[in-house]
Formats: sequence, structure tokens, C-alpha cells
Amino acid sequence: MNMNVFLWFLAVYIPLQSLAQPVLLRAEEEEENEVADSGGEPDLYSGLVHLGSAIFGTPDIKSGEAVSTWKETSQLNPEEMGEYAEGDILHPIGTSRNGLKAVSSRWPKGVIPYEISPYFASNDRQMILSAIDEYKKLTCLKFTPRTSSDADYIYFTNGNTGCWSSVGKIGGRQEVNLQTPGCLSKKGTVIHEILHAAGFMHEQNRPDRDKYVTVNYDNIQSGRENNFEKAQSSMIDNQGIGYDYRSVMHYSANAFSKNGQPTINPKTQGVTMGQREGLSRKDIQKIQKMYNCKKSDYADSGVDSESNSRPGVFETVQNWLQLK
Repeated sequence: MNMNVFLWFLAVYIPLQSLAQPVLLRAEEEEENEVADSGGEPDLYSGLVHLGSAIFGTPDIKSGEAVSTWKETSQLNPEEMGEYAEGDILHPIGTSRNGLKAVSSRWPKGVIPYEISPYFASNDRQMILSAIDEYKKLTCLKFTPRTSSDADYIYFTNGNTGCWSSVGKIGGRQEVNLQTPGCLSKKGTVIHEILHAAGFMHEQNRPDRDKYVTVNYDNIQSGRENNFEKAQSSMIDNQGIGYDYRSVMHYSANAFSKNGQPTINPKTQGVTMGQREGLSRKDIQKIQKMYNCKKSDYADSGVDSESNSRPGVFETVQNWLQLK
């Protein structure tokens, strides 16, 4: 190949490729801190590459209009009604300290500072605190009210743009939007969006999902098929935990259906998908493994535990002291 032609090819091809996939940018000092806290593990954005640039955008009023029609009798969960990637994944453009930054990571030492918008009604605020309390009781994640020294934190908002969250820590003020009343009708929906912010993807998009569910593409709304695309096996870590129909991160059977017929059928009979009661046992196990928790005694807690009960405050403190 002529050298001039080759140089022209590089000049044109490389910029085009940069448009096809978001560029990973991070501040040098942030990278150093990340390595120190995570042991040099790759950032969580690698698990989002199958979504491409679809994860980036701005809050969408159209999604809010759809969620405003949600009712308790709906076959869908409210977060499945959004126009965002997989319904509720959104990394807003320009919200990080470094502008557009396609990188996400675990929260150092499992500490997640948070702030709740003053525009939430008192009962909605209590629903958010109740969801946070479930994490405090059942996992080692530490949710702390944000102080002026916390540069990176979750900010709960209630804009009329549906239910959405980024995946993992992206830096700066990181919004988790919970439109009222739909996104706050069930505690599990709040827990779902928080778990995205903690770094977790949807269960039915796991690379191994075809062993456990059948996706009925003929029933999916036109243009929404990409919401069911599997993550790349080399890019996602399921923490060695098996597939979980009861995960609070699993779609319901009729997610994105165009005709009221199931878009997802379980290959195991008698199971229910899409519960929004709370964390499942396997949800808890995954959190404990991702964040290297010591509270392994909670691995048998969750909405699908045998007794379907949670440890009370006294039992929680007692168990924690025994592990010290």
C-alpha cells in the first residue's frame, strides 16, 4: 500500500472509530486512587461495552410520560418503560467533573455518600431511606449522608424523566432519578436503581442467560431489541454466582412487549421474574463478593430465603460484632 494512502487511512479511520465507542477518560489522580482502592481491577465500564454509545444521553421527558401511565396493575415494572439503554441506564452527558467520561468504578471501600433532593415529599423520602436501610442491614455497603468533603456522591432526584441511574461510580454529583409516584411505588424499584449505581447490570443480560431463559424477539417492541443484547462474557463478572430469576435486577416477563405476550420465558417452571420486593439472596452474595465484604452471614437473607425474614437491628449488630 502506498505510504500516503496508508497515512490517509489512519487519519480518517481512527477518528471514526472513536465515534463508534465512547473514549475512556479519567483524571490521573483519580486513576491512582482507583487502583489503590480496587487492587488494580478493571473499571466497571467494560461491562457496558455491548451497549455502546446508547448509555449516553440526557434525561428524557418521553420516558417520564411513559412512567406517568404506570399503575399497580401494570404487567411491567416502571423502570422498564424508559427510552434509555435497557430501559433505565443513563450516563448523562457532562455530569462528571471531567465532562464526558465513559468510565465507572466501584465505590472505594463500599462507602457511598448520598443526598436527597428537598423536592421529594416526606413519604417518598422515607421510601428512599427504607431502601438504603435494606442495604445497611443486609450488606456491607455504607451509605453516608453527603458532606462538603464528598466530591463523588449519589444525588436522588425526582424529575419527570422516569426511573434511571448510571452504572457504578462515575464521579462528581451522580443522579439517580426516581419520578413520583411510579418509581417510588415499590421499594424494590428504588433498590434496583441504587444497585445500578453500585455497579450492577440487569440479570437477564448476562452472557449465560440463554441457558435459563428464552427471549421471544417476535414479541419485543420494534427498535427495543437491543435492550435484550447479552453482555460480552469477557467483559462482565458475575462473581461466580449462578443465574437468579428472583434478582431485583431481573426484567419482568413482559418487559418491552408490543402485544402483551411474554418477551422472556424462564426455562425453569414455576419461577417468577421481575420481583421488586427487595434484594434476593444472590443479589446479596454478589454485593458481598464485589465489595469483598466480611458479612457473609447475610448470604442466606433476602426475599427468597426460606423464612423470607430479615435480621432485625439487634441481630444485625450482634452478627457484625461476632465478625470483628
